[in-house]
Amino acid sequence: MFNKLSIFARSRVFWFLVLLVCLVMESVALFYQYVLDYGPCVLCVHVRAWVAGLGLVALLMLIVGGSRAVLGHLVSLGLTLGLVRSSYQTLGVERGTLVDACSMDAQFPSWLPLHQWLPSMFEPWEPCGYTPMLAFNVSMAEALMVISVLWLLVSLTLLVASFRKQPPKW
Repeated sequence: MFNKLSIFARSRVFWFLVLLVCLVMESVALFYQYVLDYGPCVLCVHVRAWVAGLGLVALLMLIVGGSRAVLGHLVSLGLTLGLVRSSYQTLGVERGTLVDACSMDAQFPSWLPLHQWLPSMFEPWEPCGYTPMLAFNVSMAEALMVISVLWLLVSLTLLVASFRKQPPKW
């Protein structure tokens, strides 16, 4: 089982699936923003940035392949931790357990002003405190929390698996 995980951790199939999930998540966010008119808050655009970073790592790993699997999984894990943090803050603000967690300032670093480079995706429109409802009466913040924790578990598992030496090819 662990050998199969190790092989999967190095495969382009895994990174393609990560890229696909990132594209779907970003598409859903933009659908809610531009079709259903739910403007993003600053925490929402931070979630988008973490997901976009994961998608970029997946794209790079598709190009370089499994030879840099450990590095790809380490970077992915770091981005996933940021995603978990932003998702937790979003859920906390929505439920009222966190206050002062956001403002209308995008708060991106000066060396990475995503809200200026791509305002259609990374510019906050609304104050924090509410996310739209999805299927089964689940809020977007709740769904993001579940997705990010599951993603963290997968990232950790595949990082550990990627340290295992590749079995010889006969």
